[in-house]
Amino acid sequence: MITTSARLLRLVSLLSTRPSWTCGALAERLTVTERTVRRDIARLRELGYGVESDPGPWGGYRLRAGSRVPPLILDEEEALAVAVGLREAALSGVLGGDQAALSALLKLRQVLPPRIAERLGELDTALVHTPRTGEPPLAPGQLLELAAACRGGERSRLTYRDRQGKATVRDVDPYRLVSTGRHWYFVARDVARDQWRTFRADRVGRIRPTGHPVDIADPPDPALLVADSLGRASYPLHVTIRLPLPLDRALELIPPTVGTHRPDGPDATVAEIGGPDADGLARYLLGLATPLRVLAPDEVRDALLRRTRELLEANETSEANETSEANEANEANEGNEIDEIDEIDEIDEIDEADATG
Repeated sequence: MITTSARLLRLVSLLSTRPSWTCGALAERLTVTERTVRRDIARLRELGYGVESDPGPWGGYRLRAGSRVPPLILDEEEALAVAVGLREAALSGVLGGDQAALSALLKLRQVLPPRIAERLGELDTALVHTPRTGEPPLAPGQLLELAAACRGGERSRLTYRDRQGKATVRDVDPYRLVSTGRHWYFVARDVARDQWRTFRADRVGRIRPTGHPVDIADPPDPALLVADSLGRASYPLHVTIRLPLPLDRALELIPPTVGTHRPDGPDATVAEIGGPDADGLARYLLGLATPLRVLAPDEVRDALLRRTRELLEANETSEANETSEANEANEANEGNEIDEIDEIDEIDEIDEADATG
């Protein structure tokens, strides 16, 4: 005889396969009495499953939305599909900057049967996300290792390569993963420096737990920490612009990980953005596709105006070429019509001469 827990899982699986089940049909499938079915339905309701029932001999039970998320029963193909979906959501950042997709994927992978975990590993190897130009791809397994470190509650040994390519090994207390849309950042406390730090996930070489448990007290807001560290990044040039947008809309257009913001009245925002050079900042400002005014410096304003003029000239030249080609085509058509009229006149003259002769 199967245990009560196994029978409850089987009952949930049956309820999810049909819109409605009678008590007798469920009892027959589970090889138990109808009284046992009714007790099991009551247990499912206590666990958070929304099971509705209709009275009468032909009434039945059906699943509906519950008051909280209950355990789900997935077959092997469904589990693989959910794992792949969570993986893509984590890599694309479609769910935002939190690590909910990674956390769910980590929990799922821990309970997957070995054959399904192996198939998911094959997908991790075969599927590649195209990185931005000049940036290395981030492997899904690497993200999962960092997520596992955040959930493990243990001090870890981290191998990290900085912007200059210098590799270091340090002990850290892992806390969170943050996605900015462009990169994933690993937030952890550097033990030696006793400081909270942000690490680019794609620059992490290895991370291994040390077995030393840690209890993190008063952690920072991970998203604000990443935004602050990126805002203070040492760019050689900064531009200050004024957007005719309230602060909340300006933050949607230019994320806090890209620039700093301050309101300029209720309907405008002043933002400061760093970049490699004036031309690069001009390209970024054009890409915003919104009205703005460059307050400083002049070199970025000049680069923006130069690129705008080039864009206008390119379109004016294209329009002029199209107009010229259209005029030439019209003239050619008019010439052909004149030639046809001349030919008709010649034929008429010949016909008249034949008639008089």
